[in-house]
Amino acid sequence: MTEVKIRLATFDDTTVLIKLFKEKGILRWFPMENSMEVDDAVRLWMSYVKQKAVLAAEVNGQVVGLANLYLSFFRKIAHHSLFAIIVDPNYRSQGIGTKLVKELMKIAKEQFKLEFLHLEVYEHNPAISLYERLGFLEYGRQKRFIKEEDGGYLDKIMMQKKL
Repeated sequence: MTEVKIRLATFDDTTVLIKLFKEKGILRWFPMENSMEVDDAVRLWMSYVKQKAVLAAEVNGQVVGLANLYLSFFRKIAHHSLFAIIVDPNYRSQGIGTKLVKELMKIAKEQFKLEFLHLEVYEHNPAISLYERLGFLEYGRQKRFIKEEDGGYLDKIMMQKKL
């Protein structure tokens, strides 16, 4: 297994996130389609750096993955959070995603006092097995959520884990 260091992300990691979203095939698993949408998503994702809710995974000093909590500041729903993760395709299946999600779960519970984490993933995404292995369970499905370039559709699967 690759030696991975998990740390809090900084605004300097923004360029890495943009680069990861531009990797071939990555946007199939995200709702963005073009550079303007990616820029908006990156801006939102990295806005949580201020709350210390974004993690970066490093291998040999190079950031190869990021994960974030989309914290809610509405009191009635502040007990749970949606999260997102992205790992460089060249570093997948090396335990990096597992380490990122485990550390995210730890800070979610200890730092932010969250009770639940949830995620949205599209059918056929290989990361589903990671989420299941870490104890996330499907609680809903939205049919035909993403329309692909070829005109086909993917369902959105909603998963959740009690912390």
